[in-house]
Amino acid sequence: MMDLQKQYQELLEKYLENLDEKNLYFAQQFSRKFIEQEIAPEDVVSLHKDAVMHIFPELREEVATTHDFLIEMMIHYGLALREHQSLIKKREELHMEMEVAANVQEKLMNATRPNMDGLDIGYVSEAAKTMSGDYIYFAEHGQKKLSVAVADVIGKGIPAALCMSMIKFGMDSIDENESVPSEVLKIINRIVEKSVDNSMFISMYYGMYNVEDQHFTYASAGHEPALLYCAKTKKFEQLDARGLLLGVKREVEYEEQRVQLHSGDFVAIMTDGVTEIRTEDGFLDSSIIEQLLYEVSDQSAQQMADHLFKELSQLQNFRLHDDFTVAIMKKN
Repeated sequence: MMDLQKQYQELLEKYLENLDEKNLYFAQQFSRKFIEQEIAPEDVVSLHKDAVMHIFPELREEVATTHDFLIEMMIHYGLALREHQSLIKKREELHMEMEVAANVQEKLMNATRPNMDGLDIGYVSEAAKTMSGDYIYFAEHGQKKLSVAVADVIGKGIPAALCMSMIKFGMDSIDENESVPSEVLKIINRIVEKSVDNSMFISMYYGMYNVEDQHFTYASAGHEPALLYCAKTKKFEQLDARGLLLGVKREVEYEEQRVQLHSGDFVAIMTDGVTEIRTEDGFLDSSIIEQLLYEVSDQSAQQMADHLFKELSQLQNFRLHDDFTVAIMKKN
């Protein structure tokens, strides 16, 4: 510190003699030493005060007092600055961790669109933030059956993403013989009830399509009703089934329903990030979703899902306020 005091005083004296840019530049370069040695702002002011008092010993006492005033200010400024820098560093570290976690989640949870004779499949799943609390899952059961699950965690961020990872591994572990919708939800419910914090719940819609009889069988754990479009009547109806959210209690019965699909019919399964979109005028009316799907009902399932996402995103000025997931199964 004494060496810094001496060097600083010499620089100040040279600058005061000539008031030239060269010495001012040297002073600017010298300031790097303060950073390297982690000199606090109040100590820099103290160095300046001592140098000034040495150069101008006859200086009025009031001037020296102003330096003391500035030192006190710099003490609090320095503390606030260090705290601010610490928070920025922690935020950057958290952001990096979130990016890594999001990449891991994407690889773990990435759904592959299956191919099934007589059925066209499309989906969109977009996170509102870095990590998603929505989950979409497809599974083929031989050549004759295909199941789809859409889930939504009540909560966001890393905890929600961890819940979804647990759901995925639970789904992967289900035996094909236990894959009827009501039984699947019972199994996943027991996993969630045992493993997830009481403050976090999950809704899930699980459906299975049978190629042989062309029936779509479904069950719901407190999830948004799916939409069924009937090509013959050109009308929509809701496909709902009674059942508690996953994780509320251990033993739960889930109602199971089924409906037959005909050529051109489709089922759209969505999360509340689709059905409960808020615009400047309030919540979106469900009839708008039906109208958007009807406009492209003659197109492929993927085109329909993309169209719905594009139009609803535009209504929100392309800023999602919640995770957006829709899966569409269309009978060829």
